[in-house]
Amino acid sequence: MTPIAVGGLGIAVLLAALFVRVPIGVALGVVSIGGIWILRGPTAAFGSLGTLPYEFSASWVLSALPMFLLMGAFAYHLKLTDGLYSAARVWFGNLPGGLAIASNFACATFAAASGSSVATTAAMGRLAIPEMLRIGYDKGLATGVVAAAGTLGALIPPSVAFVIYGWYAEVAVDKLLISGILPGLLTAGVYAAMIVIRVRADPTLAPAPRLQEPLREKIRLLADVWPLPVLIASVVGSIYSGAATATEAAAVGALAALLVGLMRARQGVSATASAVRAAIAESLRTTSSIFFIIIGAVLFTRFLALTGVPGFLAATFNAAELGPLALVLVLVAVYVLLGMFLDPIGVMMLTLPILIPVCKQTGMDLIWIGVLVVKLVEVGMLTPPVGLHCFVVKSIVGDQVPLNTIFRGVSWFLMAEVLILALLVAFPAISLTLPRMME
Repeated sequence: MTPIAVGGLGIAVLLAALFVRVPIGVALGVVSIGGIWILRGPTAAFGSLGTLPYEFSASWVLSALPMFLLMGAFAYHLKLTDGLYSAARVWFGNLPGGLAIASNFACATFAAASGSSVATTAAMGRLAIPEMLRIGYDKGLATGVVAAAGTLGALIPPSVAFVIYGWYAEVAVDKLLISGILPGLLTAGVYAAMIVIRVRADPTLAPAPRLQEPLREKIRLLADVWPLPVLIASVVGSIYSGAATATEAAAVGALAALLVGLMRARQGVSATASAVRAAIAESLRTTSSIFFIIIGAVLFTRFLALTGVPGFLAATFNAAELGPLALVLVLVAVYVLLGMFLDPIGVMMLTLPILIPVCKQTGMDLIWIGVLVVKLVEVGMLTPPVGLHCFVVKSIVGDQVPLNTIFRGVSWFLMAEVLILALLVAFPAISLTLPRMME
């Protein structure tokens, strides 16, 4: 059997294992070790297993990942985000569908502190959905906006997905993080516009806007959440200005979130200590889970490199002379399909070993591709049958809202994503302007 054939068989076995719900880290690792054994023998297989996980874990770039996760966990458990939804509500509540718009922008702000789309959806869902349902918002709109806006956690820095992509693609992580700002703001803006248009077309979706709060009340509520935007601005600003690397900014952000949280602690010493322990434990669990998947992906990359499959696919694509746009369309189709069944990190680790060599050989900008990849894997968090964000929302609302209603509400935001993706593909400058200004 030729190396190419072994590579193709390995990919087929991997997909079959994922179809029967084998954990993706286990599936990647087992298929990779088995494939290397077939190609080079047991010594090479166990040698890869002994060295590659350490080489990966020792990467300085990836040290930003647990720090960003820790910053978000401190911000949440020490209640730096508690007044966020209330502030957004008084500033946007007088618009058509105001609470839905407030939820949308509150998710965007929380995303800039957490780095995790699932954490954003869970945290804001507990605050926003009960309030919208209480005053009579359409159930699909109330749940759909939180599920969809939660995806901003992967685009707006800090972003766990960008850190992983940057490490794998060997692209500057600081530039990748900054590249997500404008696409993230574009997404939030398109979502808000879509909500206004829908509510104006069908006023039964949301109650009439309430009277506008006085400016003094708006400022008071903003003052209650000042540490969060200051924390976000300092992290993003230090990266953009070049004063700190992504890892340094993440460490400073985590420390600042802890110190501000302790200074503003409104519960007793015991409760505060418990919150700190919970934040650290949550960060450790999430980091361990992500690292386990990536170690499997590192082994899979070594296996594919030995088979020559990435080079074969790149040569095949170049021979077809389809051009970069065709590759992007294939990319969209593959990621949407896989996103229906796998989590974002799993989709990235399954596809990047093949995608990155092809993009390099075709001369495509890897920062732009990174934005598209992160955007697409997050769209997968909304699509049935898995749609992880929809299930997170379902766990919050319980029997109040059927799952099919949540998916119905999300479908409007998926249609908005078609426009957003089209803009990102047609105008790469949306993703590339800020990173280029850092040079």
